[in-house]
Amino acid sequence: MSTAWMLGTVFVLLTVVMWCVVSQGKTWFVRRTARVGDEVGSNLADLFIFINTQQVAAMSALAVVAIPLAVYVVSQSIVMTVIAVPASLLAPRFVVRRIQTRRLQQIDRQLPDALLMVASALRAGASFPVALESAAQESRPPISQELALLIREIRLGVDMADALTHMEKRIPMQDFLMATAAISISREVGGNLAETLETVARTLRDKQQMEGKIRSLTAQGKAQGWVMTLLPVFLMLVLSHMEPTAMEPLFNKPIGWATLAVIAVMEFLGYKAIQKITNIDV
Repeated sequence: MSTAWMLGTVFVLLTVVMWCVVSQGKTWFVRRTARVGDEVGSNLADLFIFINTQQVAAMSALAVVAIPLAVYVVSQSIVMTVIAVPASLLAPRFVVRRIQTRRLQQIDRQLPDALLMVASALRAGASFPVALESAAQESRPPISQELALLIREIRLGVDMADALTHMEKRIPMQDFLMATAAISISREVGGNLAETLETVARTLRDKQQMEGKIRSLTAQGKAQGWVMTLLPVFLMLVLSHMEPTAMEPLFNKPIGWATLAVIAVMEFLGYKAIQKITNIDV
């Protein structure tokens, strides 16, 4: 009788614990998806990509379920599925960060031409706001969107220096900071603003050409880094299909999990070392 009572008590306690875990997990998951939706939606709005935060939250929740499920279907491994869970949690932020990086790279490439357009309008006798508006109309996104937002702030009464500061926060790039610093100094001290902008544009264009040469010279090293990093993973997958019995302890036993952890750390350190060697800052 006492044994049955103890088993019943343990069962009730386990039920209560599981209910608390599921309830708290559900609350945390709902709060997290809402927070991610607001954060990602705000970042996308800064990129002139307007998506409802509820849609972003729904896509984030779908990624948390779909990515581990896809990993399990492909690998049939619980360990890989558990590893995929934090990756699915970070997926929305990673996508937004990737979009931000690509947008900043496009602005960096368009900046010299935009500065030359502004300089040409200034030489034609236009004022600086009119020159900015002309460059915004003749340029392509995303630089035209940023210039148009700058013009709207100026028209609403925001001081030019404050509007440029807001633009620097939206475009945290060294090249753009150089251009805004040249504009601010030229407007405060005086001088030929058109000539200053042309000089900055030529400097930025020469810098981009140098960076392009460096990227072409280091492309082989970067490709070798990817090959050396992904080769062990590829061989692991091939051997798992060719010799599943021999590879089974690697995925189903603690010693195999520890080995995978060591491999992952060494792969990460090796990739970072190669990336540091091939990443040359101009």
